[in-house]
Amino acid sequence: MTPLEKIQHLQIGEYDYPLPDPRIAKHPLAERERCKLLAWRDGHIDDRHFSDVPAMLPPDCMLIYNNTRVINARLRFRKESGSTIEVFCLEPAEPADYALMFQTTRQAVWHCLVGNSKRWKQGSLQMSVDIGAQKVTLTASRVAQHGKGWDIRFDWDGDVTFATLIDAAGVIPIPPYLNRDTEESDATDYQTVYSHIDGSVAAPTAGLHFTDALLEECDRRGIRRRELTLHVGAGTFRPVQSDTIGEHDMHHELFAVGRDLLLELAEQLRQGKPVVAVGTTSVRTLESLYYVGNLIADGNPSLTVGQWMPYDRDYTLKPAEALEQIAAHIDSSHAKEYVGSTQLMIAPGFRYRIVDGMITNFHQPQSTLLLLVSAFVGETRWRDIYDHALQGDYRFLSYGDACLLLR
Repeated sequence: MTPLEKIQHLQIGEYDYPLPDPRIAKHPLAERERCKLLAWRDGHIDDRHFSDVPAMLPPDCMLIYNNTRVINARLRFRKESGSTIEVFCLEPAEPADYALMFQTTRQAVWHCLVGNSKRWKQGSLQMSVDIGAQKVTLTASRVAQHGKGWDIRFDWDGDVTFATLIDAAGVIPIPPYLNRDTEESDATDYQTVYSHIDGSVAAPTAGLHFTDALLEECDRRGIRRRELTLHVGAGTFRPVQSDTIGEHDMHHELFAVGRDLLLELAEQLRQGKPVVAVGTTSVRTLESLYYVGNLIADGNPSLTVGQWMPYDRDYTLKPAEALEQIAAHIDSSHAKEYVGSTQLMIAPGFRYRIVDGMITNFHQPQSTLLLLVSAFVGETRWRDIYDHALQGDYRFLSYGDACLLLR
């Protein structure tokens, strides 16, 4: 059996564990940094608090986090009949570029999911939106259907940007497994303190535990903090519904990494200094870069890292060399950053090339995120970690407690 076949034959049922609903945190702690922290290093587990993280990170490490900001992606239109139609904006279509989309005025098209769609038989939907002293009328029209989703065209009067419009018209899309409606507190609770690039429909939740004071403590300890962008899609919540992971189609997510970070990261790796990623989104982005660099070296600057790319052949570039290939490609295209998308599946058998440690939350049973953790700590050791957390009264999922995993 080839390495690829071995990965694809992994049974998702082997990555299951009992998660009672009371263990799912419905809200974060009032003091983010006071949550529990399970610290794991080479098989040894310590119970700490998240406020201990700066002292526990290797002093010469580079800490990399995802600066994406969650948008108010759920738009609820009320029909004259009284029924509510929810339009969930997933990713921009026209214009497809995130930065251009949020600056556009008067009209935009998004790939969306539509809730209660049977009630939307024909015509358009409208809502009145208060933006300061201005009243704006927002209209939603169906353009084309794609599987379970729709392309929705939004039209609005006034010269307000789409960023301003959706911020006023929508609500933040909290995870479905919280089994509750969005509350006013989620507007703050479901954003990291360093978020500033609009685009995600789900938060990079490992970063929710950081406070400005903790980041300043990292600086005082000489830990270099750097950021990248990956816009988290709704696919991050999609469960693996097949028996084997080979039958699961990973979702695509857009990422952007600056030239300066690539060169700094390459030098960090050349010196043998550790790289610690905050959250699985940062992990996926960083590990995807290795394969982007190899594609560029092969004369194929593909914008997409495929799901099975790490397992389908041998790769010879050193990680630092791969990053330098991307930086050179940026220079040749007169850009400042590399923008691409990743469908990368990280599962047991995956070889980590860039990440030496990660901060992450506790993930859903039978999820691709649990596979990612298992690939890092060892195919069976993930269960030791999760058993310890379940016995130790840790809180799970997006608003729950955290792990620090180091090798």
